[in-house]
Amino acid sequence: MTSPEIPLEPRLTSLSHGGGCGCKIAPGVLSEILRGTAAMPMPPQLLVGIETADDAAVYQLNDEQALIATTDFFMPIVDDPHDFGRIAATNAISDVYAMGGRPILALALVGMPINVLSTHTIGRILEGGASVCRAAGIPIAGGHTIDSVEAIYGLVALGLVHPGRVKRNADARPGDLLVLGKPLGVGVMSAALKKGELGAAGYAQMIACTTQLNTPGPDLAAIDGVHAMTDVTGFGLGGHVLEMARGAQCDIRIDWPAVPLLAGVRELAARGFVTGASERNWSGYGDDVTLPAGFAALDRALLTDPQTSGGLLVACAPGALAAVLATFARHGFAAAAVVGEVGAASPAARLTIRA
Repeated sequence: MTSPEIPLEPRLTSLSHGGGCGCKIAPGVLSEILRGTAAMPMPPQLLVGIETADDAAVYQLNDEQALIATTDFFMPIVDDPHDFGRIAATNAISDVYAMGGRPILALALVGMPINVLSTHTIGRILEGGASVCRAAGIPIAGGHTIDSVEAIYGLVALGLVHPGRVKRNADARPGDLLVLGKPLGVGVMSAALKKGELGAAGYAQMIACTTQLNTPGPDLAAIDGVHAMTDVTGFGLGGHVLEMARGAQCDIRIDWPAVPLLAGVRELAARGFVTGASERNWSGYGDDVTLPAGFAALDRALLTDPQTSGGLLVACAPGALAAVLATFARHGFAAAAVVGEVGAASPAARLTIRA
C-alpha cells in the first residue's frame, strides 16, 4: 500500500509581501503613527520606554535587577522553515543583548495560514525558534497562535540586567568611536534569494550571520567606557546610527570604506537585488544624511539596506576600544570593526558619510 501523496506547498517567501525586518513600517510613517504616545505618563521605575526608539523597555525591579521586555516578529525571509524560525528567534532575542542584558525566557508569537502550510512545516518553524532559545539558555514558556493570511513568527523576549549597566541607544558621547559587530548585506541577499539568484555559498553566509546570537552584549555593557548600544535591523545602518545621533543630540560620522559587508553583496546589489525597504528607509531619513560627492546609488542602497538579526552597534570611548574589540573576538565576531565616530553636540543630529 502506497502512502498518500503530500501536496506541494508554496515557498515561504512567496507568502510574504516583505521578508524579515524589511517588513518594518517606514521610519517616517512610524513617526507619524507614534506621534504623541511618548507624552503618556510613565512610572519612575521605567528606565527605558519609547522616547528614543530604543530596542526594548527596561523596568527596574530592585536595586540589583531590571527587567528587559521586547518583542519582534516578521514574515519569512527564507524558504527553509527551520532556518526561518532560527532567524526570527535570534533577531528577537538580540534586543535583550542590545540593552546589555541576559535573556531569561521567551514567549512564541505564531500566525500561520493553516490551510496553506502543513502542520509539519509550521512545526519546523517552531522547532527552529526553539533551537535558538536552547542555544541562548532560555525556555519558550508559552505564547499565542492565530490563523493568518501570511506566515508570521517571532518571540516576546524577557531578560535581566543590573540597573547600572543598562545600555540605551541615546547615551553616546562626543569623541566616542562606533563599532559594528556584524557585516551588512542581509537585505540584498534576501532579495537575491527571493528571485532564485543566491547561490549555496551566499545562502550559508546569510544564515550564519542571521543566526549568530549577539551574546557579546552583557560583557560589552560591563566595560567602562561603553556608553551606548543598539542593534542594526530594519532601518539599516543609516537609520539606526541616526537614532543614536538624535538620542545623544550629536552629529555622527561613518567611514564608509571601513563598514564590513557580507562577501558578494556589492556584486548582488550592482545586479539590482535591492529591497523596496531600502528606498523607503532613505525616503524616511535621507534629509538628515550628508553623502560625499559621487557616492554611488549602490552604496546608498547598502547604507539603508534593512538588516534582519543584524549586529550590535557600540559607542565607546577610545580608551575602551581594545576591550570592545577583544570582547567581540572572544564571542566569535570576526568581522567587528570600527566604522565611525561621534562628533560634536548638535541639536540637528546629522549623519555624515565619509568616502
